[in-house]
Amino acid sequence: MNGRSAKVVVVGSTYLDIALKCNAVPVPGESVSGSGLAYAVTGPGPRQAIQAANCGCKVQLISKTGGGYVSDTAKYNLLQYQVDTGYIYTAESKHTGIAVTLVDSDGDNTSIIYEGANTALLASEIRNAEQVISEADVCLIHGHLPTEAIVEAINLAKIGGTKTILNPARPIEASASDDLPMEYFGVDLIIPNLYEAADITDQSTASIRTAKMIGSDLVARGVGKAIITMGSRGCVMVDRDCTDHIPAFEIELVDQTGCGDAFAGALAAYCAVKDDIHGAIEFASAAGALACSKFGSAEALPTKAEIIELLQKHS
Repeated sequence: MNGRSAKVVVVGSTYLDIALKCNAVPVPGESVSGSGLAYAVTGPGPRQAIQAANCGCKVQLISKTGGGYVSDTAKYNLLQYQVDTGYIYTAESKHTGIAVTLVDSDGDNTSIIYEGANTALLASEIRNAEQVISEADVCLIHGHLPTEAIVEAINLAKIGGTKTILNPARPIEASASDDLPMEYFGVDLIIPNLYEAADITDQSTASIRTAKMIGSDLVARGVGKAIITMGSRGCVMVDRDCTDHIPAFEIELVDQTGCGDAFAGALAAYCAVKDDIHGAIEFASAAGALACSKFGSAEALPTKAEIIELLQKHS
């Protein structure tokens, strides 16, 4: 990445996360002792925004929280990471979304999610941010928000000529059998994990062997580039010219809660300053690996210097 100041707009949901570390996740009727606690503002919106800010970008988060002290705490925490909170809206009649996460000794996690104010983000509120979206180098969107808000963000980015990266999670109100909005397939970059990608393309199996075929299907539907993440097995990148597999970095897994968001935020930061997709994926993969090596949410997200150090070790 070069030294130019870049602008990234992140559109994503916000939650208050209560993460507990334990030896094993309890079964019904069982109580276990916890060995670690993290209590923080989290969710795809804040985590991806913080990761992009950690990489040196000017970052604007578009999201929605409930009324009260949790909303104030969320904005205060984000400001500590230099994330602009001017377009975090408030739904006074709703609670901020809540995520309760249990992380076992292997680093695997189980969560209970209450959507709260995330269900109330409106297309009109996205339109209010039209100028900051059009002025950004990259608009990074997480799909788990109301459909109209996501579609509006994609359309405004396209009108403004802003590079768009989409994590194609299903909209909040959509069921597993619903088709994704056609606008999802008009983005510059789509970054599903392997199982999301298989679901989107109606594949019966999700494996490295089928990942390239799945990516080709997404590109045929109109996506500029498809990056399919596969955890410890790396990523597959597919565009109209080539298909490539990028290996993962080997790390000691502690907590993979924020791995995908670290990847997305770092990818957006790199793409905001340089048109080099392979370099962007390697940079993002290093960020995701480092995030898995620590317990926690925002505090586990690596800095640009830490990412570069890991890349240099493997160069």
